[in-house]
Amino acid sequence: MISREARRLLLVHAHPDDESITTGGTIARYAAEGADVTLVTCTLGEEGEIVPPRLAQLGSWAADQLGGYRSGELAGACAALGVTRHRYLGGMGRWRDSGMAGTPAAAHPRAFTGGAPDEQAAQLAEILAEVEPQVVVTYDAFGGYGHPDHIRAHEITMAATAKADSVTRVFHVVASRDALREGLAALRADGTSPFRVPEDGELPETPDETITSRIDVGAYLGQRLSALRAHETQLTVADGATVHFALTNDIAQPLPPHEYFVLAKGPADGAETDLFGKL
Repeated sequence: MISREARRLLLVHAHPDDESITTGGTIARYAAEGADVTLVTCTLGEEGEIVPPRLAQLGSWAADQLGGYRSGELAGACAALGVTRHRYLGGMGRWRDSGMAGTPAAAHPRAFTGGAPDEQAAQLAEILAEVEPQVVVTYDAFGGYGHPDHIRAHEITMAATAKADSVTRVFHVVASRDALREGLAALRADGTSPFRVPEDGELPETPDETITSRIDVGAYLGQRLSALRAHETQLTVADGATVHFALTNDIAQPLPPHEYFVLAKGPADGAETDLFGKL
């Protein structure tokens, strides 16, 4: 059995804010329990839209300084969550946000999806060899919601972990259908959200019968909210009876008290409620 102090968790995310939105509670929980938590971010998120009008000129359509600004936001989020170490894949700025499918950003010479997958997997393999995590987290094959950078992050993570001796388990972070719909129902009942509350099935969701791990992160709401608020260019947190947030699309997203994963590699025994269970 791995002691709490010897646990090493590594997460691979595509852009700043992805870590806080999808795995913020998990990071905060394991960091608080004494695990060594490493975050790998693949791009600076240069193609993101911007919430505050006062920062609009940072965008790729203007000064193109958003990536540098978002690195500062990410540092704040990491501090709030207790990340032990942070790495940019290939070094800061090596890979650029590719944008959504079909956008001109994908043609940029440093676009993440335009790079060689073998090179990127090798860069991640170097970090894995340095950190020697037992557990690695990334996205599923669809990247959660289809973003090309998320899909590439999945591909290189699966390739790199397949050859990493230390890695015993790999998980894909997903959104629980039941928890998401329960949260949206609460928002509709409350009726005070400043955002549009979507219909069931409108947001990406995973059937609960396929989910293998449910991590209780209810005690870490404060850290999760601090991390989310650090990403002020990308999202807005709404307080109220049901705490939630919205990205630049102003669509409400609840924050369930659990985060959900599908085991992609390794033994399942004990993983139902603990990513390190019975390792």
